[in-house]
Parts: sequence; C-alpha cells; structure tokens
Amino acid sequence: MGQLSLKGIRKSYGDVDVIKGIDIEVRDGEFLVFVGPSGCGKSTTLRMIAGLEDITAGELLIDGQRANALRPADRGTAMVFQSYALYPHMTVAENMGFALKMAGVGKAQRSEQVGRAAEILRITELLGRYPKELSGGQRQRVAIGRAIVRKPKVFLFDEPLSNLDAALRVNMRIELTRLHKDLGTTMIYVTHDQVEAMTMGDRIAVFNKGHVEQLGAPMVLYERPANEFVAGFIGAPKINLVDRPGSGASLMHQALWAELATDAPAAAARAGLRPEHLRLVGADQGIAATVALAEHLGDASIVHLRVEGIAELLIAKVGAGLARVEAGQAVGLAPDAAWALAFDGQGRLLH
Repeated sequence: MGQLSLKGIRKSYGDVDVIKGIDIEVRDGEFLVFVGPSGCGKSTTLRMIAGLEDITAGELLIDGQRANALRPADRGTAMVFQSYALYPHMTVAENMGFALKMAGVGKAQRSEQVGRAAEILRITELLGRYPKELSGGQRQRVAIGRAIVRKPKVFLFDEPLSNLDAALRVNMRIELTRLHKDLGTTMIYVTHDQVEAMTMGDRIAVFNKGHVEQLGAPMVLYERPANEFVAGFIGAPKINLVDRPGSGASLMHQALWAELATDAPAAAARAGLRPEHLRLVGADQGIAATVALAEHLGDASIVHLRVEGIAELLIAKVGAGLARVEAGQAVGLAPDAAWALAFDGQGRLLH
C-alpha cells in the first residue's frame, strides 16, 4: 500500500508562510507529479512527506497512519534527489546496498535484493564499477536502484533528471514510466518542466505561491485549466490570452475578440486559445497580422504574430509544410473558436 493524505498542510519559517494549506489525496499506485515555477513550494512539500522538513500545521497520513512525527526511516518512503549523492569509494553494488547494510540485512539477502533491482534497471553489468566510471544517466539509475532495494511504499523524486542533457532526459522519462508500471508503487515526482509533467503523470498538481491551483489528469489541465495561471503554465508554446477590447480598441482587436468570445459569458475579461488552434491563412483572409518571428523546427513551425492594437505577440503552431513564412510577412489568422476559453476578471475559467 502507498496511499497518502495531505490535509491542511502548512509550512512556515518564522513569519514567512511557504506552504499555505494543501489538501491532496494520493492514490495507491499512482504517479503524481508536482509541477510549478521555482519557489512555489513543491519541493518543500515533498520534503515534508519524506520527513526532511517539519510540518508547521495540518496532518500527513500514510496508509491511514498519522506520519507528522514519524522518523524518515519509519515512513516507508524513499527519496531520489537531483544530485546523485553516491559514495565515490563504494562500488555500484555497495552504494545500492548500503541502506540495507545499515539496517542489519545479511550479505546474501543484500546481494539478492541489489541484483533484482539492478535487473529491473538494466544495470547488472555496472555493479562492480565505481561512480566515477559511470555516465550521468547511469549514476541516476544507481540512485534510483538505491531507493528500490528498500522496497518503499512511496517513491519521492525531487527533479531527478534536471542534471541530464535533453536526449538523456527523454530516455529517462521513458525508463521511469516503465519502472512505475513494472513496480506498481506510488510515486510522487517534482519538476518545473511541464513536458515531464504532461508525459509522465497520471495526475498533476500545479503549485503556485505555496498552494495548489489545480489537481487533475494531464489533458484535463490542458483543455480545462481552472484559471489563467494553469492555462499559461501547462502547454508549450504558451496559450494566447487576449483582453476584452475597451473603447478605442483597434478593429483587428475587436475582430479577434468577436471570433474568440462568440459564446463567452458577459463576465469574460480575457479569452484564451492554444497556439495549435490558431491557423494561418492568406493575407486577404481572416484577421490581419504580421509575422514577427518564425521558428522552423522541422516537424512544425512556431510563428509569432503581431496584431494591430494587441500588445502581446500571438503564437501559432502549425505543420512545417503549412508555414513557409518569414519575419515581416503579412498573413491572416483564422482562430478555431470551438477551442477558446473564457476567463473572468480574477483569471478564473468561466466555461
């Protein structure tokens, strides 16, 4: 079992409130991702679950047992850090089995458990090597293996891939997803990378300034964000947000709003549209715009567009073959209004 309940969890350092009351139910066996910008409180929350930070107020339950005062070793959790923290004078096998040795587990049993973990992580051939002989990805696997041998109820990952290069991060994302399916153990994973969150998590908790803005499945957060913060943080490139035009607004601003807010409630103050739902058409069609920058990525193009009277550039994401455009070129915009979102003056989703 690996079910967690966070009830009214708060963390303060003196008069500074860092975590401002978090309520989360973590399901047994799920992969839950904490995502948000730097300083939002996601790692602090993870450390409170692990017992590395005291809980100022609220209640933490692990499998129904109150865990606020439990020692880290008694919580049934195992944490994998951003830094690998391997002992340089120990072999891979010794590093992975060290916690078992300290717990009094016999040599034969340690060897068996380390060997089984190494098979799962596909690092059996590395057991006799030292950390200095390993690549970054191999060291991270060893750090994960050190957690696996303890057979925890809950794995806690604190930005474990941030030190790896882009290609290796992709490979390790796949490996961690496979590992979760193989083990079926509850995993809580902290990252500031929304791509990691979207591709790995069963559910995502979006943190902001010490509280959770929204908790839900990846595509729910993408398609039905609770507010502008979630809409802007989840998704790359970022969502386009257009203000309701005031008196004296340009004709193009008014025309774009009319397209996006056709079915919007009267309280709508801003409209949002994902870049993939903003099509480019000929300059004599749609809403007049000028290309400010075109980023051709091979499989797609990200086109930044200037519309008269709108301060922020709009972004369109289109197939590479559909966007042979360059900076300064006049184009037309055809928004797919069926995907438009409406937000009120406080940034909350209206429909």
